Amino acid sequence: MISPFRFAHAAHAEWTQAAQACMHQLGAIPSTATLGFLYVTDAWVGELEAILAFFKSTTGVPHWTGSVGVGICATGVEYLEQPAMAVMLGEFLADDFSMLPLLRTPQDVDAQPLDGYFALVHGDPANSRMQELIEGLGARVTSGFVVGGLSSSGSETAQICDGVVSGGLSGVLFSERVNLATRLTQGVSPLGPRHRVTAANKNVIGSLDHRPALDVMKEEIGEVLARDLRRAAGYIFIGLPVQGSDTGDYLVRNILGVDPQNNLVAVGEYVEPGDEVLFCRRDQQTAEEDLLRMLPAIGRQLNAPIRGGVYYSCLGRGQHMFGAPNRELELIRDALGDFPLVGFFANGEISHNRLYGYTGVLTLFG
Repeated sequence: MISPFRFAHAAHAEWTQAAQACMHQLGAIPSTATLGFLYVTDAWVGELEAILAFFKSTTGVPHWTGSVGVGICATGVEYLEQPAMAVMLGEFLADDFSMLPLLRTPQDVDAQPLDGYFALVHGDPANSRMQELIEGLGARVTSGFVVGGLSSSGSETAQICDGVVSGGLSGVLFSERVNLATRLTQGVSPLGPRHRVTAANKNVIGSLDHRPALDVMKEEIGEVLARDLRRAAGYIFIGLPVQGSDTGDYLVRNILGVDPQNNLVAVGEYVEPGDEVLFCRRDQQTAEEDLLRMLPAIGRQLNAPIRGGVYYSCLGRGQHMFGAPNRELELIRDALGDFPLVGFFANGEISHNRLYGYTGVLTLFG
């Protein structure tokens, strides 16, 4: 039987102590370990180069990928707003993966001699062309699939691609010989049916189904919230259905503001007449139900013992959405088993070839 990947996680005020604790958990490093995954909370973003250098030298693993996050996660546990790290050592044949260098512009994507089936990436949220980068990379990998997350931090952000990088998109390309499976879980639920945008200017919606946009929104969110729209902030969102999705996925974007005098609704995405939108709400019960629906499906898709996995969850999920610390990660462990899992809470999640929000993206290696 193929052995699972080695992994470890620890929290401590000093990164050196946490790193030593992780090395103790990892034990003897197998010579077959070729790729390291490293996630640290933003408290240590200034020490990321030193942390990476420590793990490179002490494990002997040559290649590393990862990110900084306001929170990180591991099997059954999440670390939020505290100094912590999680590390996993993957075992892949040298011909089955390659590092994806930092891509800052779509021209960088075109200039790279990319040869891969599937991309696992980390991105800088400050790059305004991130969606273009994701789509461009998705068009270059033969599966069309790019998964990952954008770094999150209370200060500066950073990603890992053999060294510490920032400003773009970087990660790992896997060949089709690597047995893996990936799935997305949504964190919000639709309030009503889809609506057709019939008047819009950039990110401001004037009318839906030839009716004032704010009137339609008030009807769907209910009388209580409609009387005090400020209460809807952080609870009500706009959803943009993903064309061609066979699972009804939609991109979730914030409602940035409303204009009661002109019945306008401003959203966090450009829309055009003819686009479809729906109103959504954050919903713990629906988020749990969708996660529990996704987990058996990804297990069937992998169709092999799980060697390890990475999980990218929105920074608005975790205990904020699931009501208790570790609940989200415990659901994954309880459904799929006690396998090595690492990841972080992202400022945007990447699945297939799109940038999402309020979602969880799980990738398993078999």
